[in-house]
Amino acid sequence: MPAALASVSLAVLLTAAPGALAQPAPHAPPSAAVTRIQAATLSIPAIGLSGLSVVPYQGSPDDAPGTAIQDQGLAASPYGPGGGVGPGDVGNYIVTGHRIAGGGPLNALPSLPEGASVFVTAGGVTYEYAIGTTRTTSFRSPSSMAEQRAAVPGSSGAAPSRAMITVSTCLTPEDDAAGNTWRDAHNNPEHRIDKVGVLVGTSP
Repeated sequence: MPAALASVSLAVLLTAAPGALAQPAPHAPPSAAVTRIQAATLSIPAIGLSGLSVVPYQGSPDDAPGTAIQDQGLAASPYGPGGGVGPGDVGNYIVTGHRIAGGGPLNALPSLPEGASVFVTAGGVTYEYAIGTTRTTSFRSPSSMAEQRAAVPGSSGAAPSRAMITVSTCLTPEDDAAGNTWRDAHNNPEHRIDKVGVLVGTSP
C-alpha cells in the first residue's frame, strides 16, 4: 500500500473519484445472505495480529451472543438489521474483539495508525482495507451506537457507496483510569474504540 495513503482521511477516501486509488470493484457475492454467514480470518500486520478467527452471528455489536464469541478469544461479526454486511460487501463490515478478556486479541488496536492495512480472508478471497479514521462509541448513547453500526460508520441514514470495515474493541483501561466504572449487562465498559477503513484491494 502506498505510504501516501496514511495521510488520506476517510472523508477523502469516501469521496474519491472511482479509480482514484486503483480500487477494484467491491466484491459481488452470489447473495448477501451467503456472504454474511461466512466465517473469516482477520490479520492486522501493524499490530502483530495474524489469522484471528471471525465468527459471524445475527445481532448487534457486543450483544450477548457477540460477547460470548469474544469470550472464547475469537472476533465476532454481527449481521442483520442491528449489524453489518459481509466481507467485501458495500456497507459496514463490523468486527469486534476483546482487548483484555479472552486473551485480548485486539489489545493493541488503539495504537493502529491511519493508513494501516487490515486483511480479511473469507471464501478464498482476501480483502484489504485501509484504515482512514478512528471513532469512539459510547454504549450509553443510542445515537452513538447507531452511528457505529451505520452502513456508513458515523453517518446514520447515509447510503453507502463503498465497502467499509469497523474493527472495534473496548476502552476499559481508559474508562477505569477516568473513574468510569459503568458496565452494561454483559460487563462491557461504556466506550469502544473503532478503527474505520475502506476496501482498497482484493486478491484470490
